[in-house]
Amino acid sequence: MDVGSGGGTPGIPLAASLPDREVTLLEAERRKTEFLLQWKEELPNLDVVWGRAESQVTDCYRVAVAKALAQPPVATEWCLPLVAEGGAVVLWVGPSADVDAIGRVAGRIAGELAESPPGFVVIRKTGPTPAGFPRRPGVAKKRPLA
Repeated sequence: MDVGSGGGTPGIPLAASLPDREVTLLEAERRKTEFLLQWKEELPNLDVVWGRAESQVTDCYRVAVAKALAQPPVATEWCLPLVAEGGAVVLWVGPSADVDAIGRVAGRIAGELAESPPGFVVIRKTGPTPAGFPRRPGVAKKRPLA
């Protein structure tokens, strides 16, 4: 799942390069969702969902990716509940990302930091999403966990 897909990166290139895998693009803005829907005919393995991360079914995706979604601790809180135990979240981050804060948030939502290449943070999902997560839409950004 590409959370906050926006213009479709990295979700559309992933769907094109992995035709045997289902790729879901999640976008909260209707206008952007309509643009993304144009790719479905060319990429039959692509699914486009209009909605917010906090309103999606939890513990069902193997991988969630996010690029420029929100501050990394907030992106962690939005993405990790979507991933099933044993799956992972991959965040694109800049050099100033507070990896310790990301780790603290991950620890509260059944996740742990994994070895990551430069420019990325990989978070493994170690258990089911705890009760109380995801928090209501907008709460993670207004009152971040870290």
